Amino acid sequence: MATARRVPLVLFRRINSPALLSSGSRRSPPHLLRQRPTPITPMATAIKTLQSLRHFSSTPQFQNESLLHAERESDQVDVVIVGGGPAGLSAAIRLKQLANASNNADFRVLLLEKAGDMGAHILSGAVMEPSAINELLPDWNSPDNPSRFEGATPVTSDRMRFLTKNRAIPMPAPPQMNNHGNFILSLNEMVKWLAERAEEVGVEVYPGFAASEVLYGPDGGVMGVATNDLGVGRDGKPKASFERGMEFHARCTLFAEGCHGSLTKQVIKKFDLRRDSQMQTYGLGLKEVWEIKPENFVKGQVSHTLGWPLPNNTYGGSWMYHFSENKVSLGLVVGLDYPNPYLSPYSEFQRMKHHPFFSSVLADGKCISYGARALNEGGFQSIPKVSFPGGALIGDTAGFLNVPKIKGTHTSMKSGMLAADAAYTALTENTSGTVMLYAYEDALRASTVWKELKQVRNMRPSFHNPLGLIGGILYSGLEAYVLKGRVPWTLKHPTPDHAATLPTSHPSVRKISYPKPDGVLSFDILTSVSRTGTNHEEDQPVHLRVKDWRAHARKEFPRFDGLENRFCPAGVYEYVEEEGGKSDGLGVRFQINAQNCIHCKTCDIKAPSQDIEWSTPQGGEGPKYYLT
Repeated sequence: MATARRVPLVLFRRINSPALLSSGSRRSPPHLLRQRPTPITPMATAIKTLQSLRHFSSTPQFQNESLLHAERESDQVDVVIVGGGPAGLSAAIRLKQLANASNNADFRVLLLEKAGDMGAHILSGAVMEPSAINELLPDWNSPDNPSRFEGATPVTSDRMRFLTKNRAIPMPAPPQMNNHGNFILSLNEMVKWLAERAEEVGVEVYPGFAASEVLYGPDGGVMGVATNDLGVGRDGKPKASFERGMEFHARCTLFAEGCHGSLTKQVIKKFDLRRDSQMQTYGLGLKEVWEIKPENFVKGQVSHTLGWPLPNNTYGGSWMYHFSENKVSLGLVVGLDYPNPYLSPYSEFQRMKHHPFFSSVLADGKCISYGARALNEGGFQSIPKVSFPGGALIGDTAGFLNVPKIKGTHTSMKSGMLAADAAYTALTENTSGTVMLYAYEDALRASTVWKELKQVRNMRPSFHNPLGLIGGILYSGLEAYVLKGRVPWTLKHPTPDHAATLPTSHPSVRKISYPKPDGVLSFDILTSVSRTGTNHEEDQPVHLRVKDWRAHARKEFPRFDGLENRFCPAGVYEYVEEEGGKSDGLGVRFQINAQNCIHCKTCDIKAPSQDIEWSTPQGGEGPKYYLT
């Protein structure tokens, strides 16, 4: 069972706030309902205070816009971690392991997660290399452990194929893709399990709390984060359920937001953390989970493909993993530096399933889950400086994905553990002043994470060559089997992903006609979005920020003919046909269906003019992924 922990009254109030309890899209985290902590003040006083808050929230005073600038309540902890994925949870567990081993019971580690439930925003393939979790929790998969993770399927076989439109040609897999000793699992389920382990060692885990602002101290260092306000209407004014956000102060703040984190972007810019690294590049991963017929199921089988359906000038590939009982995880990764504005990653994924390599497995099966997420592809040369005054970047928010290996969970977890070691030492040896985690930077460079990413650094950028996919495969094979990263050069990423998109007027651009989904193997986008469980309250500010919708349409539609509608895997962006006089002569108006958003971050990455900014909606909203 989770150890009991004390929660400051301010946090107790926040959990039970009228905005949290009244909104259909927000609810008190289940583990907090089951194990309600003892507040600092007596329960009777807390209940009386809560009743007063609820009464106060219904008064007309909450329509006063000055409340948006009212002082926020705060809580002081030793370490605050933003993001409840593998990196954040690994850092949290390691910190409390160190504190508990030193009998430092008062050392507080608090983890904030924007999803309403732990794991609800997590999506990955996933085949996990167990090196990091073996170190962090050695008995995680032991039959003798009553709390073991039971969702791991050992890999039994590997297959690599090059696809043409109708054929699957066997090809040798590089050594990096040898999965002997690895496990197929749902990272969504693994994160839920890790959160339980974190609570057991005393980590304060709070899903449904969306960190939306970085706080800086007098010396300019990071001193924590603030969560967003609740109960703000679409017009930006407080509603009856309004409640000011909270501040969480800490001497050390670890950002574990995952790929393209919104706060991480701010920190990287403020401290110029990319001054010695290349730009980050990205891919979009789209995934479905199917329940298939037993006769089509090969437990533990791992398959990867290159080639069709993607064109020769577009990086990407697919996977198909048989796990659990009669479950298949399959998906497609598309490099977001693709040039053709008519390419739709979602539509490519849907038509891919009609290839005999996939359709023979999925026949008479049932799709039970869908999701999509951006992922880092920049590799070694795109890792920014990871420490700054008052904290550090850990996990995929810094970019530790090993692209040729198609794995990043083990590197993310290891980075979180290294940061935790450095943070605990820094905080206990120096009891005042701004923390600088130089030891984390040094440990990272001496670790297996650095070594394996450096070895494969030239593979992904090698696909930018006159031969496209074929040239990249040939060079990557040379690196994998002969060079092994022992070369004096480091290839560069030629251009940011958003700048790689060609206008429709370019002579090389051709329209792509996609087949209509059949509703059996392929599905329309809204059907897939319904499988994500995504939910956002409509009456709130649009979290996909475009300063001027009409100006955006005037600039982008003539050049790219509705690119946003095609790159988004959730139907968030549309150009709706209208009479020319009502839409600046374009015949269309730009529309954002923010309720559909599944938090993949693609728009923030791929928009050609970089005028779409993804920001956090109310905590607890977004997708509610299942088995992803």
